[in-house]
Amino acid sequence: MLADLAKLIEQDHLAVDAFVKGDPEPLKSLYSQRDDVVIANPFGPPAKGWKKAAETMDRAATNYRDGEAVGFERISEYATTDLGYIIEIERFRSKVGGSDKLVPIALRTTTIFRREEGAWKIVLRHADPIVSPRPAASVVGE
Repeated sequence: MLADLAKLIEQDHLAVDAFVKGDPEPLKSLYSQRDDVVIANPFGPPAKGWKKAAETMDRAATNYRDGEAVGFERISEYATTDLGYIIEIERFRSKVGGSDKLVPIALRTTTIFRREEGAWKIVLRHADPIVSPRPAASVVGE
């Protein structure tokens, strides 16, 4: 992994810690603000474009409070001089929704990074709670 991209990934992990405390701003600061940025989180459909992505992150962060990131398990990574990705299992604890109980949460995440004007930015993040095998029926839509 390229050293400057590795530094952005460290910032991303710190930003996830802030996010599960309810603060989306550190994470939002790492994103591209171009029209092709995409965020797909467990709370709704994918959002494309900076305005929609920022609104989606703001809304998602309201679901968390008093949390903390507890680990990032790297599954795969790859980078060229201008494009890279990581696939991880993110583990954190947080109070979710109206609950006063800290609960463990694990998300399967794919994050794609692109170099823009000399700096790395996140251009896609997909996160879902699928971190263990599921039956075939689990993919059937409602």
